[in-house]
Amino acid sequence: MLEAKDCCLVIIDIQGKLSELMVDKDTLFKNTEVLIQTAKALDIPILWCQQVPKALGETVDSLRLLLRDDEPIDKHTFSCCDDEKFDNKLSAIKPKQAILCGIESHICVYQTAIDLLEKGIEVNVIADAVSSRTKANKKVALKRITAEGAKLSSTELCLFELLKNAKHPKFKELAKLIK
Repeated sequence: MLEAKDCCLVIIDIQGKLSELMVDKDTLFKNTEVLIQTAKALDIPILWCQQVPKALGETVDSLRLLLRDDEPIDKHTFSCCDDEKFDNKLSAIKPKQAILCGIESHICVYQTAIDLLEKGIEVNVIADAVSSRTKANKKVALKRITAEGAKLSSTELCLFELLKNAKHPKFKELAKLIK
């Protein structure tokens, strides 16, 4: 089970024109917004990555607005873990669990998930908050990720798993996000 005190949220490369090419992009954007709002409400650290923003563009506006108090990690590596700034932030946080969302499932999300697992971190990939340019690539990536030991989840499952019960002080606020 996910525990807010043990987690970090990793947002991977939802940016520029590439994000517009993703399968079911509107669901990807909406669910990532929910994950960001949940993380902020529950004080879960956020690691926000952008792949070569000078070439691919900035993070999409709706997400960047929610992340305005956070600093992006601009990277050139496919795995976030291969970026020194990301690795330093991850080491400072020392999470036991990571919640992953972003693009593309079969490249940066996949490689980051595998590297986090190798670091001994439990990986939870939010299947309705990751995407690729094709359904086939997303499907293969999710199969490979789970075969390597990561867990698949959904935005709603993740939210309620973190809350644990309806008496949580943030329950009403966060439950509204999925209606």
